[in-house]
Parts: sequence; C-alpha cells; structure tokens
Amino acid sequence: MLAIFDKNVAKTPEALQGQEGGSVCALKDRFLPNHFSSVYPGAVTINLGSSGFIACSLEKQNPLLPRLFAVVDDMFCIFQGHIENVPILKQQYGLTKTATEVTIVIEAYRTLRDRGPYSAEQVVRDFQGKFGFMLYDCSTQNVFLAGDVDGSVPLYWGTDAEGHLVVSDDVETVKKGCGKSFAPFPKGCFFTSSGGLRSYEHPSNELKPVPRVDSSGEVCGVTFKVDSEAKKEAMPRVGSVQNWSKQI
Repeated sequence: MLAIFDKNVAKTPEALQGQEGGSVCALKDRFLPNHFSSVYPGAVTINLGSSGFIACSLEKQNPLLPRLFAVVDDMFCIFQGHIENVPILKQQYGLTKTATEVTIVIEAYRTLRDRGPYSAEQVVRDFQGKFGFMLYDCSTQNVFLAGDVDGSVPLYWGTDAEGHLVVSDDVETVKKGCGKSFAPFPKGCFFTSSGGLRSYEHPSNELKPVPRVDSSGEVCGVTFKVDSEAKKEAMPRVGSVQNWSKQI
C-alpha cells in the first residue's frame, strides 16, 4: 500500500520534517506512484487531485495479514491485517454480516466524524487484532492513519523534498521518496490531518521524538515515544460536524 498526501492536507510532525529529506518530490510527474506501479504491476492507483495519490496492490502480501481496499461515499481506505472482534464491531456500528474489516474502519471513522458517542482514541482501541490502515475522506480532506500496539503490520512514513507525507508498508518505497526523513509509524498510535500524531494506548500522554540511528550509525528519521511525564488536555467536542471532522 502507498499513500502520498500534499503537505496542505496532512502536515507531518515537525521532528520528522526536520530530518534530511529526500531529493525528489514524490508527487511531481507521479514519480512515486509510478515507481510503486513498477514494483507492483497490478496495483490500483487513485489520483486524489491536488490532495495526492493512493495505491494498493494485492501482490506480494502476507496471507496471514491480507490487504483490503474499499471506497464508500468518497472515503478511501486501505486496510491490512485482521480484526479479531469483528462480530462485536459489526453490532456496535450497525453493519451487516457481510461487512469486512475495511468497511468497519470506514464506518467507525464516519461515526467519529459525525460526532458519534466515541472518542478517536476509543475508536482505534476497540480494534482488537493485528492491523494497519490508512483512510482519506475527500469530503473533509482528512487523513486517518493507525497501527496496532505491537506494530504487527509494518507501516513507514516520512516526508519528501517538498514536505509531503508518504506512507507505505514497503520500506524501500518510502526510502525512495523520503531519503533519511523516514521512520516506522509508531506503535499504538494514530494520525489525523488536524489532530496530528497521538497515542491511543496512552491518550493522556504527549509523544516525544527520539532520533533514530540506522545500521550504519547515521541518524535516520525519528521515532516517537510516550512521554510518561507530559500530560495533554482532552479535546472538547464542539462546533459543527464539518469543524469536528477537522479535529479528529
């Protein structure tokens, strides 16, 4: 899977931007989508206009952690892995028996966006299993990314030469677009366009960047760790539905 989002749609944490970025623009002339398609010839690539690109391939995947892709009401979602408590979530969100993990994620996000009774932290924490997903809502230009607490589905993210966000489960693709400004997506965390990076495992704590050193001893991106001493304020759910979708 691959997603590239314009910096005006999804601004990465400053610590990740501060590293030595890639020498290329991932979006210019479809550079990174074309590279991804060359590695995965059967990939489906979707142009999101000025917002970026999404690409998904069912090739070269782990059969125990399959990829799923769905589009519902201008919401695009790529899900990888599996959720163990699917029956409970189907009932919770009023879904049919045929609903899959990817449609559950979309419906959970829709409920969150439309000011349902759950917090963003609870929505992701309710997903029990091994997973990683990326969702883009065209109606609000909101990005929603998350991975499980064990990092069972490796996701990588970084910024290209122009500060655009790149996310993929293929580390070589992220390296090609981001140079040294890439890192594993932090475990037990989620990221949204306006809310930024947050821990759903420890929602009351801030995250702090820690320089990451590669096998050659060079600093290569940052990892984000829960700061046990720094607490954050809860976000009040106020304003219109449109405004709230920008605070998820």
